Amino acid sequence: MESDKVVERIYLLVIVTLISVLQNVFFAQKVEKECKTATSSTCRVSCVNRNCMDTYPTFLAVMWCAGLCLSQAPAAFAGIIYLMVRQKYFVGYLGQTSQSTPGYLFGKRIIFFLSLMCIVGIFNYLLWRYFGSDYQEHVQTITSAASALLLIP
Repeated sequence: MESDKVVERIYLLVIVTLISVLQNVFFAQKVEKECKTATSSTCRVSCVNRNCMDTYPTFLAVMWCAGLCLSQAPAAFAGIIYLMVRQKYFVGYLGQTSQSTPGYLFGKRIIFFLSLMCIVGIFNYLLWRYFGSDYQEHVQTITSAASALLLIP
């Protein structure tokens, strides 16, 4: 069936998206809990939640674009790493602000990697479309190997 092929191409991206939704629910509950207790950290929790929500659409867009245009597995892997980094950023921001800096910088690197995957995937499509050269297998191999480099702090 045609729909099975579509689901096979996106199921990892769907799983990461659903995990990110659960993480957003966790963040929202944390903000609601802090607002009810009205402590001095309420402002910090609202600020970190706003920061996470500001980058969320960008993350989803580049993850899905990278997964659809190039390769699902490395994009989903980078997405999972990004969610862990975002959790570290959120928790680190509640402590001292300097504790959140590594999470912030690491998150930027993952967004850059996913953006690069998007650009390479689109460029490969254009090469195939206009010149008949398809390098997708080579690029997917390189991308899969390079995604492991995301684990280096």
